[in-house]
Amino acid sequence: MQAFRARIRRVALTFIVLLLCLFSLLLYLGLSTILHHHIDEELVMLAQEESQRVELATGHVHVAPHRKAENEHEDGFEKFDDEEELQQAIRYSAILDATGHILWSGQSTETRLPVASQIITQVLKGETVFETLDDPGHPHIRRISIPLAIEDHGRFILQTEKSLQYIQETLQWLAWLLCGASAVLLLFAWWGSGRLAGEALAPVEALSQTAETISGQTLSTRLTLTAPYAEFQRLARTFNSMLDRLQQVFEGQRRFVADAAHELKTPLTAMKGNFEVSLQRTRSAEEYRETIISNLTEVDRLTAMTKSLLTLAQFAGDRPPLVLQTLDLLPLVQEVVSELSVLAQEGGIHLKVECQPVPPLMGDASQLKQALINLLDNALRHTPSGGTITVRAGFHDTSIRLSVEDTGPGIDSRHLPHLFERFYRVDQARDRQSGGTGLGLAIVKEIVEAHGGHIEAHSQVGKGTTFTITFPTGAKHR
Repeated sequence: MQAFRARIRRVALTFIVLLLCLFSLLLYLGLSTILHHHIDEELVMLAQEESQRVELATGHVHVAPHRKAENEHEDGFEKFDDEEELQQAIRYSAILDATGHILWSGQSTETRLPVASQIITQVLKGETVFETLDDPGHPHIRRISIPLAIEDHGRFILQTEKSLQYIQETLQWLAWLLCGASAVLLLFAWWGSGRLAGEALAPVEALSQTAETISGQTLSTRLTLTAPYAEFQRLARTFNSMLDRLQQVFEGQRRFVADAAHELKTPLTAMKGNFEVSLQRTRSAEEYRETIISNLTEVDRLTAMTKSLLTLAQFAGDRPPLVLQTLDLLPLVQEVVSELSVLAQEGGIHLKVECQPVPPLMGDASQLKQALINLLDNALRHTPSGGTITVRAGFHDTSIRLSVEDTGPGIDSRHLPHLFERFYRVDQARDRQSGGTGLGLAIVKEIVEAHGGHIEAHSQVGKGTTFTITFPTGAKHR
């Protein structure tokens, strides 16, 4: 597996190399185009100037383009009255006839290569033709061919040329300069990318080292980054927030295991004590029967607790055991109240319903029914005879609210934040005597949150307690 640091350097260098190559190519081609364009313009101006000089210099000369010259300086021209004047006039050029033979060449021209017949044809048609001559062992030459018309003597070809040696040397120096500058830049890029990669990955390295030292006993460890970048500070905050959540979950699970073990230990200890007392001496069948009945009560309590623990374990997963469907909340409330009204009558408690029309809700009917049963069971166990329990349902703003209000003794405010914790009891002794497992409200909280809602408790000592469930309409379950 490749290192991320090496990948950063490789990607950075690749990007820089591509940019340098593109920049160098554009600069080289741009300068080459400008220089060649400039020399072509100079050739045009020079050719035009020398064409005018030739026309003036030959104005009084008889030209016979079809007669062979009498010496090496003439080819179709009769003897000039002032030969030096014509040589001066066309010192950078040469004059060719319609067949491509040189009639006259200036004193500053190079040895000329034969002219292609295609170029002669184009020039005689009136076109201006540029060509680059590549003579081995000599610098390249740029040549222009233009038509030359001499009155009363016909059409000729005027060629003017310039050496490209200066351009070639300039471009060669530019290429060496670009290569050297690119090499230096790549060295700096290699050094800079390595330093940047190290600086960028330093917080990640610190994060890795911190993560390696964290265990169940060191969850209080927090990461401190000194990097002056907002992204890394945010990474540190996110990592520390994750540790906070993990610490809370871990401590909660540890407390849960300890509480579960304690809750399971109590009925098991009671059962063991009953059996030991029964075995100390011979007893009657009725006494054995009472012992068995007492232990069956503890078994029922253990069974209820185990069932509650399994329910909590299911809701703690990523997929709560929900079967969602569109349901009306009011019939479900009426059904639960009807089922528990017998228990309320036995305890001398008045159980009533005050519901308003509410929109349909996406939910699991059996789970919502269990949550409401747990709330009402909790209210029945803590409401004295003659008290009242009221179940209300209504639609407020954009949410559906379901509440259970009792007229019991109320709960001190210091207990309210812990009511939905597992195995938490306001009155340990009384709740155990009443058969409570300490998991009912925790199960209610899990069911409500699985439906996308939330539950809260309000209470005043001596005035009763109200549990309110809120379901946002259109809320998605987790």
